[in-house]
Amino acid sequence: MEHKNHIASITTASRPLANFHPNVWGDRFLVYTPQPCKDGEKELVEKLKEEVREELKEASNDIIGLLKLVDAIQRLGIEYHFEEEIDQAMQKLSQIFKDFCNDKDDLYTIALGFRLLRQHGYKISCSIFEKFKDDVNGSSKAPDTAEGIMGILEFFEATHLRVNGEDILDDGYVSSRKLLESSLPLLTNPVAEQVDHALHQYSKRRGLPRVEARHYISIYGQFDSHHPKLLKLAKLDFNMLQDMHKEELSELYRWWKDLEVPTKLFYARDRMVECYFWILGVYFEPKYAKGRQITTKMIATASLFDDTFDAYATFEELELFMVAIERWSMSCLDEIPEYMRGFYKALLEAFEDIEEYMLKKGTLYRLGYGIEAMKVMARDYFTEIKWREEKYKPESEEYMHVATASTAYTSLIICSFLGMGDCVTKEAFEFVLSKQDIVKATLNICRLTDDIMGHESTYHLWWSATQRSITNQKEEAVDELLKRIETAWKLINEAFLKPTKIPTPPLSRILNFARVIEVIYSKGDWYTHVGPEMQNLITQLLIDPVP
Repeated sequence: MEHKNHIASITTASRPLANFHPNVWGDRFLVYTPQPCKDGEKELVEKLKEEVREELKEASNDIIGLLKLVDAIQRLGIEYHFEEEIDQAMQKLSQIFKDFCNDKDDLYTIALGFRLLRQHGYKISCSIFEKFKDDVNGSSKAPDTAEGIMGILEFFEATHLRVNGEDILDDGYVSSRKLLESSLPLLTNPVAEQVDHALHQYSKRRGLPRVEARHYISIYGQFDSHHPKLLKLAKLDFNMLQDMHKEELSELYRWWKDLEVPTKLFYARDRMVECYFWILGVYFEPKYAKGRQITTKMIATASLFDDTFDAYATFEELELFMVAIERWSMSCLDEIPEYMRGFYKALLEAFEDIEEYMLKKGTLYRLGYGIEAMKVMARDYFTEIKWREEKYKPESEEYMHVATASTAYTSLIICSFLGMGDCVTKEAFEFVLSKQDIVKATLNICRLTDDIMGHESTYHLWWSATQRSITNQKEEAVDELLKRIETAWKLINEAFLKPTKIPTPPLSRILNFARVIEVIYSKGDWYTHVGPEMQNLITQLLIDPVP
């Protein structure tokens, strides 16, 4: 890429040092202590799973009962045990749902069915909500019953599955939110808790599966209609998975400790725990353990890249580092600054381990994609540094092209595929590299969410300076960014509608990367500034078992 007034090399007199706070966890995750398994616990889990499978089969002729059962299973975080049964149930339901809606005037049930079917890729028409238009879009007063509120809440959740051109859902998103906000002070738990969470925390579509499961487990038992066996299974399963995740984090933490970040890379963010939380948001299931290990190492490396490029290295040092990255060889160690050698060596060694793993699995073709992904990430970071050195100010579209690339999300999505099973093929890697709409949308959500969180220098890229006041300029810029984010979510939803271009498992990784960004960055930069909110989420997922 060529820029005006290109300057080949600029000597940087002083380093652009940042001042990141240290790791807040100390060594608490360094040593893994297994949770003692109570007698018969694993056998009980298997027994409960089998009973739930039977209930799913029995509920196939009871549409309302089936919808409520599947919803509870999903919200409690145990859907991964019943994927085949739920897929079969949703397929059957999709064939009769339109007729079912014609005979029903229950907003809750219809909205729930719509949401679940959309989540499973069925393009159910939003016209089923026409008969509720006056109740939602035309009403200024919220229902005065818990059942009515739950109907509005479920409709609000359903609007998060909308795609472009669905005006009734666009309008419904705004109006249902207003109705829920006005009703919230009058509600009691557990309905109040669920409404508050949907409004001020995360919707079902955009929240992280583990975070949402932990939250729902805490309130599900308060509902009179709760299913005791499901709740018991969810608690046992959550704690078993948490124990497995603790063990994985301990192994990764030892790898990270060997890099000696606080001393050798003192300028960088010491954030291994947060990196693992990030990737736990991308996939938490036992079958993706290898994927988590690989991708956590890569996102931790990406974080070191980011801080080295942006918060410490001189331009001349980065030029040397880029040569080493392109050559991808241990022979380059002596040619880069000493402080860079540790994480450069660790990166190459990590890929040696990946290569050995892929040889065993017969997926060696993936290795080239992974190495190229890390090279692309470094190139994108370097482009931004060149801009800084040259004092170059890009136009809006050029900024977005490079700024979305420098989020490193394309590279991380590629890396997340490396350790997955046969559901990932060459087509999936090419799908990401060709920047299909869902990939572009996720990159945009990543960049725009980050820009909203205080990067005032980017506002001019979204709204040219006119006679408007600075305050109005900022407000209108943020409004524009938020609109673009909503458009991006519609494109993500569209990508899941059948027939999909690649299988759902790799698509879900892309969706989850978008979810993580909204959780960690929508209310502040919780990765850089690990305050009480982020610490609370990590404590829930990786420290405190469910009682």
